[in-house]
Amino acid sequence: MNFNIRGAVLHNVKEMEETEIVSMIQESIQNGEEKFLPGLGVLFEVIWNHSDQHARDTMIHTLHDQLEQSNPSPFIG
Repeated sequence: MNFNIRGAVLHNVKEMEETEIVSMIQESIQNGEEKFLPGLGVLFEVIWNHSDQHARDTMIHTLHDQLEQSNPSPFIG
């Protein structure tokens, strides 16, 4: 049996109020655990797929600017 991550994430948030979605996103980011990344990716996919070109351009510009300013490392510790 295969597990559909997209379907599971969307199923889990489908009935949430907007404030619950905000809390879930903020807690996932603040927690910093990688296990939350697939769910956040699914939510970003929904946002991306339902955004106009201007909103997409703004998201990409913000992402690009923040990545230029960061110094990420694939290693922990």
